[in-house]
Amino acid sequence: MCKQLANIILFHRKRSGLTQLQLAEMAGVGKNMVYELENGKQSVQLNNLLRILKVLNIELTFQGPLRDVFLKEYPDADC
Repeated sequence: MCKQLANIILFHRKRSGLTQLQLAEMAGVGKNMVYELENGKQSVQLNNLLRILKVLNIELTFQGPLRDVFLKEYPDADC
């Protein structure tokens, strides 16, 4: 995981007034997971990352050269 994402998570958690433990409990993950994410751990389970981002109301947007073509072929895609 990039350090930029780690900083985004840390920033949003602090601005939300949450401790690492509170965020972990709300997301259904361990406190160590939040700590590791905020410190830029390189490998995390995607489902755990998505849980934390959901609690913080952070949306991921996937970009790529074929994104528009993909969305035309799969208009109901949730990404």
